[in-house]
Amino acid sequence: MRRRGFLQRLGAGGLTLGLGTGAVAGHPAPTDDSTAGRATGTPTGNGLLGVLDLPAAHEAVVSPDGHTAYVAVGDGVALVDITAPADPQLLATRTDLLADSADGPMQRVQDLAVNGSRLLVVGPAHPSEGARGLVVFDVSDRQTPRQVATFEFDSTVHNCDFDGRYAFLTANGRESNPLVVVDTETEREVGTWSLFDVDGRWRDVSPGLRSLHDVTVQDGRAYLAHWDAGTWILDVADPAAPELVSKVRGRDPTTLAAVAEPWRESSLPPGNDHYVTVDEDAMLLGVGSETFALEDGTGGPSGIELFDVSDPTAPQSLATIEPPPSENPTRDGVLTTAHNFELTEGRCYASWYLGGVTVHDITDPSNPRAVYRWRDSQRASFWTAQRAGETFVATSTNALGGVEVQPGLYTFADPSDEGSAGTDAQTGTDESRNGDGAAAAGAGGAGFGVAAALSAVGLWAWRRRGE
Repeated sequence: MRRRGFLQRLGAGGLTLGLGTGAVAGHPAPTDDSTAGRATGTPTGNGLLGVLDLPAAHEAVVSPDGHTAYVAVGDGVALVDITAPADPQLLATRTDLLADSADGPMQRVQDLAVNGSRLLVVGPAHPSEGARGLVVFDVSDRQTPRQVATFEFDSTVHNCDFDGRYAFLTANGRESNPLVVVDTETEREVGTWSLFDVDGRWRDVSPGLRSLHDVTVQDGRAYLAHWDAGTWILDVADPAAPELVSKVRGRDPTTLAAVAEPWRESSLPPGNDHYVTVDEDAMLLGVGSETFALEDGTGGPSGIELFDVSDPTAPQSLATIEPPPSENPTRDGVLTTAHNFELTEGRCYASWYLGGVTVHDITDPSNPRAVYRWRDSQRASFWTAQRAGETFVATSTNALGGVEVQPGLYTFADPSDEGSAGTDAQTGTDESRNGDGAAAAGAGGAGFGVAAALSAVGLWAWRRRGE
């Protein structure tokens, strides 16, 4: 039911609008020149297979057969054939979303979701000109996707999820920053839920501290990342009447209402619950925080915290995957904070902006083990990482202000546990000099080790909890 689920994705195809081959690059060449505020050095790690240039690339989702990637590209969606991962090919782009609207086509498209034979595309992610809402495509025929539903909306939509019929949208253009549920078959809004429904004191909190940034839906539950207000679990078995199950983490409304500088607080740890997802059986939940350092030296990047949610009413923190190192983790420096990721098949595939991409073995989630990392902070700033059969893909983005990288879809060999193709083969540059190196995977390089587990839970015991 969730857009990132390995078991729930279905392949998609491309409408032949501008059918052709994109610019494909091989392994990026080592970089030795210095850029102000940026780290230099040879990319760390092998396993990069190919790159397809896609300006304005953001989120990507992958079909379960690993053949197709859908990429949000700012003014629409790109469909990419990844059957030959070393040579990804652009099948089509759709940039005419909601073109019949009086407000013109949709802009600033950054998120999308796939379920069964349906692809959901939403926008705009931030205030902009253009239509607001969603478009659903029938992608059962890879070569001829067909628009089957549209819905114009009164809010920006930064992120979404889809169960094949109901679209779950983050509606931060509304006062309460609610989750909104749209029935795409009847093309109407059917349900909402917000923090205001839980406690009226949330009305006193700055919207920037309680924005609903992400939602994942699976098996009748929704998982919401509410920035400094934390992460919440809802029962959405009845999409028209969401009900609270539990709060996973986050601060209380009284504390947040007293914050004197909300703009500053919304950038710093320990808040900023930015992205949330669960594994295939929804026993393990991951929460990524997007934080960075300010010019005065306060703050810094955040990682991905793993929770046992086999009992969703009583989440238990297990461990944290720490962010890659950076000596200048500001937005205009070498930002290495957590961004989007996937939990599947006992692994965490994660993106870290200029910190690159990583793969961790989480078969024992209380003790995540790094098995792969790749970064080239001169060339790539990663938005997401998603498994694609025997490979994985990641999107590089120019979303960070002041940072110019090569945007597009990057394809990688899925690393083996033994450290063969795909694991680190190079140590990169000297971390003590410029902060852009990385030790061999699993060696616990400076600033990259996994935090000590908060509870000593073995794999057998963790799995038994769900029985």
